[in-house]
Amino acid sequence: MNLDQLLRTNIKALKPYSSARDEFTGEADVYLDANENPFNAPYNRYPDPLQWAVKEKIATIKNIVVEKIFLGNGSDEPIDIVYRAFCEPGIDNVVSIDPTYGMYQVAADINNVEIRKVKLNEDFGFSAQKLLDAANIYTKAIFICSPNNPTGNLLDKSEIVKLITCFDGLVVVDEAYIDFSPESSLLSELDKYENLIILQTFSKAWGMAGIRLGMAFAQPEIIRIFNKIKYPYNINMLTQKKALELLDLIPEKEAWVKTIVDERDKMVRKLFKLPFVQVVYPSDANFLLVKMHDARGIYDYLKDQKIIVRDRSKIALCDDCLRITIGSPMENKMLRKALKELISNK
Repeated sequence: MNLDQLLRTNIKALKPYSSARDEFTGEADVYLDANENPFNAPYNRYPDPLQWAVKEKIATIKNIVVEKIFLGNGSDEPIDIVYRAFCEPGIDNVVSIDPTYGMYQVAADINNVEIRKVKLNEDFGFSAQKLLDAANIYTKAIFICSPNNPTGNLLDKSEIVKLITCFDGLVVVDEAYIDFSPESSLLSELDKYENLIILQTFSKAWGMAGIRLGMAFAQPEIIRIFNKIKYPYNINMLTQKKALELLDLIPEKEAWVKTIVDERDKMVRKLFKLPFVQVVYPSDANFLLVKMHDARGIYDYLKDQKIIVRDRSKIALCDDCLRITIGSPMENKMLRKALKELISNK
């Protein structure tokens, strides 16, 4: 992979904004460099633009150097940066599986970049060769989500590796749900592949969706490009502070994951007993994709019961499917109770 050839010409020439906190690092007694209000400490100060304290803690947990970590406003920010850095609007394209996480399409549309979708197999597996065949000389990146959303399944690692090794551009592997999977992250193999970008998030296993913090892991050359493009203070002080607190709660996070996986397996067994359930697809995530008779009607019924699931019926390969997030034991029990009452009401 030639990173320089992948980059947009204007990004190569871009002189990034230099903030006051970029020009000075460390501690001082008096800060008069950033036009900040001197009152209402500590919130009067700009946050660390490169979030070093958070990255150092992540580096220890993930066993990776900080120079290979980018923190974004959710995973959506690094997704968007891939387009802005590497895809010339109206000329370049990306390739993605279908169905998958919808932000790949939205980011493509915002950036005026063609997205070439390759449908998954009927079992929701994929062929690396089909994605490679969909690419051309203008394809800058391929997006893969594993475990995939909304299907819930892990994608074949050997096919992902084939994709990474055979494609000359970037391969973005979105591992938002990897903590709920029996398979380990590709992060331990990051150094093998110079064109690999791995996305993870604090929104799922860590229970931090509300603070909007996503992670991208890649070689330092790619991370430097991300930092060149991002807005100067993309992660606010409160988010950084809360992340540092919660990153100390590894035992609690592991317990949450175990409970969710146990509840997921229990939910599978219970759903199969309902007469209107046709298929409960295997899941390696914290949700289930369930094919039902009259999925929209069941969605509306649950909404009337103040239980909200996701209707995925209009997504490719997901006809008559609801996506059900695994909640707390009590929430899951309430869902099952409502579905049983639906049977008795009929």
